[in-house]
Amino acid sequence: MTLSFYIARRFLRALLVVGGAFALILFLIDMIEMIRRFSDADIGLTGAAGLAGLNITGSFYAILPLITILAGIALFLGLARSSELVAIRASGRSALKTLIAPVATAIIVGALAVALMNPFVAATGKRLDIAMANIERNGSQTVSLGESAVWLRQGFVVDGKDQGQLMIRAERTSPDAATLYNASFTIFAPDTGPTRRIEAREAVLQPGEWQLSGVKDYPLTEPNPEASARVSDTLALPSDLTAQRIREGFGRPDSVPVWELPGFIQGLERAGFSANRHRTWFQMELARPFLMAAMVVIAAAFTMRPVRGRSTGIPVLLAFGAGIGVFFLRNLAQVLGDNGQVLPWIAAWAPPAVAALLGLALILYREDG
Repeated sequence: MTLSFYIARRFLRALLVVGGAFALILFLIDMIEMIRRFSDADIGLTGAAGLAGLNITGSFYAILPLITILAGIALFLGLARSSELVAIRASGRSALKTLIAPVATAIIVGALAVALMNPFVAATGKRLDIAMANIERNGSQTVSLGESAVWLRQGFVVDGKDQGQLMIRAERTSPDAATLYNASFTIFAPDTGPTRRIEAREAVLQPGEWQLSGVKDYPLTEPNPEASARVSDTLALPSDLTAQRIREGFGRPDSVPVWELPGFIQGLERAGFSANRHRTWFQMELARPFLMAAMVVIAAAFTMRPVRGRSTGIPVLLAFGAGIGVFFLRNLAQVLGDNGQVLPWIAAWAPPAVAALLGLALILYREDG
């Protein structure tokens, strides 16, 4: 038990060191990118550092499996070079028993990352999107999903003149987000507040405008809007939204905390959207701790051997290359799951299972006795 705690502590220390180094590198890269991207906005070093700090959480979380395999490589190379690995094996401890401590540590760290870091990444991702939208588009467009409705907000410009904001509420939408059903359009003037509400049975997004059918137009500036309401078959409202931009508003599953994903998936399906991406992402998050454990197994398969005076460069390259291969396979499986070509749980759990089994097979093949 003491030896297991020692190995787990060594692995955790390697994970913190490698993770800290990568976090610093990612922060500097993101900061330079933000300065380049928003050079015309004059955000300054403080603004660039703030945006980089918001962005780094998602980048770090995405490469956590690669950080894990590097920490595993560092652990086993350190044990081999100090001859501790030889002493462990000489005491009669098998390679699989030696592997239990770092694998269990990786699972625990992965579970904590999913439970705690995932909501933090979702929160910082939302703040980053809002901050970048304020810089790029002055915050004129927003897409959100309520309990039983789809909400949109856009700038309302007529003949080149700013007429305020257009708030849109719809009961549901088509899968391509180009058609809204039972939609309500409320126009807010810059100074006077709501001035007009338009109810439509159906609203189809065309290039540059909404085409409404089954329309009832309420002038909210009148004393009795109901008595002054006008009914028409069709109506066109200018819009700079696109169906792709609406889909992108719901299309980032990493912007939803993992604890809220099941309810969010149900809301998406009620609204008429496809929830394949979110279902796949949810399964990917559940499988993340085991993916990190599989990375430790791969690192052990190539580097958990006594050095004996030989070069360690090739085993390290093979281990890291195998880890990148598993990472690529996971991303490929995620794309297949997003597109509905494989079931979400298969896309999430197959890569870590295959990686762990192959790593264990190589360890058993090299095991003495």
